[in-house]
Amino acid sequence: MVVLAALYQRSLVLDDKLTQWGGAALGLFLRLYVGWQFFKAGMVKLGDWSATLALFREEYHVPLLPAELAAYLGAAGELGLPLLLFAGLLSRPAALALLLVNGMAVLSYPQLFSFDCPAAINDHFYWGMLLLALLVYGPGRISLDQALARRRG
Repeated sequence: MVVLAALYQRSLVLDDKLTQWGGAALGLFLRLYVGWQFFKAGMVKLGDWSATLALFREEYHVPLLPAELAAYLGAAGELGLPLLLFAGLLSRPAALALLLVNGMAVLSYPQLFSFDCPAAINDHFYWGMLLLALLVYGPGRISLDQALARRRG
């Protein structure tokens, strides 16, 4: 009976470590995956800036912002915020900001809801859910946020 109790205790410790590191690996994967989606979009915007400006003038209807400013802010957010996610630095604010960028993309481009391309709105939905998970649960142990928190004590 004592042997079973000792084995049970060891299994709980192992389970706790697997849970912690599994969650850390999952957090890292989520940060890299969703960050990469936005970073790619930012690179496309930079790749043909005149086309980007034309899209913001004619297709995307960002409320309250001039088209040029919206294009600059969108590209900057899609390029800078993923870098924070990749490093796990200021992860929750970066996830929140990307969640807002994602929401603005959905609101300002109603063609996402067309029946011609239902995958487009689904992608935004999935990215929003992943960003929400990062916002709620944080970046995990494999992040600069956690390293800085451990250093602070």
